[in-house]
Amino acid sequence: MLTKFMQRENRFIHSEKMAFLILPMVLIPLLLELALHSIKPEWFALHREQILIANILYIVIARFAMLDTAVYIFSRTKNHVHLALVQIVLLYLEVTVITIVYYAAVFNIFDVFSLFHLSAQFSPQNLTAIHEHSFVTSMYISTVTFTTLGSGDWIPQTLPAMIAVISEVILGVVQGGVFVAIVIYAHQNKGK
Repeated sequence: MLTKFMQRENRFIHSEKMAFLILPMVLIPLLLELALHSIKPEWFALHREQILIANILYIVIARFAMLDTAVYIFSRTKNHVHLALVQIVLLYLEVTVITIVYYAAVFNIFDVFSLFHLSAQFSPQNLTAIHEHSFVTSMYISTVTFTTLGSGDWIPQTLPAMIAVISEVILGVVQGGVFVAIVIYAHQNKGK
């Protein structure tokens, strides 16, 4: 089944060179959202939960398209299997970074401190520094969530935040599984 899926012709991107350039475009809707957030803050506040859920649905769909692209590029490569593995590792690294940055930007746009509760003990100076650097805090939460490390210091306190955490964890686990499947596929087919 995996072989049949990898060999299908209907793909979004057909070139590894294009993939590395197109994948960062996944972040473009966030720029539009930031503009909307600053131009119409009242409307944004009124539809906050729906926008957050739309962000989650968008990144889940975009991520599956990105993984589909990675699988296609790897299955069609004419390069030596080791070079192909390097390409796929770089592509997966890019997909991982894009996903973590996307979730971090969403957490930051929706105010990371209203989405999550900090359960750790910090000195007042460190707590002030954390509040001053909300994007770094968002990146930390996103990275810990995506890697399923889950240190437990940041707890989602709204239903949309819980849904965001669930979706990011699932994407992280799926990406790891697909990566292992591709490596196994490459190993099995290296003599062909």
